[in-house]
Amino acid sequence: MGELANIANLSKRTIDYYTNMGLIQAKRTKSNYRMYSEEVLIDLRFIEECKNMHIPLDEIKRKLELKSNTIMHTRDVERQIDAVTQQIKQLHNEITVLLPLISRLDEEQKGDLSKKLNTEGTTLIKSLVSLTS
Repeated sequence: MGELANIANLSKRTIDYYTNMGLIQAKRTKSNYRMYSEEVLIDLRFIEECKNMHIPLDEIKRKLELKSNTIMHTRDVERQIDAVTQQIKQLHNEITVLLPLISRLDEEQKGDLSKKLNTEGTTLIKSLVSLTS
């Protein structure tokens, strides 16, 4: 667990908490040590990204379960699309609030922020386009 904590840049206590919540899973060795797969590290990064977006842990757990579920039900997909649609609306509202603030910045600051928003926006658009292809 200590090695995983170091690699993921998290505390052992956080790893233990996520394990107890069922967000991540460890296999046990014969001597009862926890062994974590590479997939767990990917999940930990996903969890931290979700937390940075202020997504509650119970919602993160549901997202992880959807991700690992080999049988996908239409209602689960629809529910996830509804959640993403709501997040997109929220982001649109936040950007609308930011635009007047950005207009007050100098050109260099505007350029830096514009690059950041354009990069993320382009990535989102590519993801959305791939859904319809």
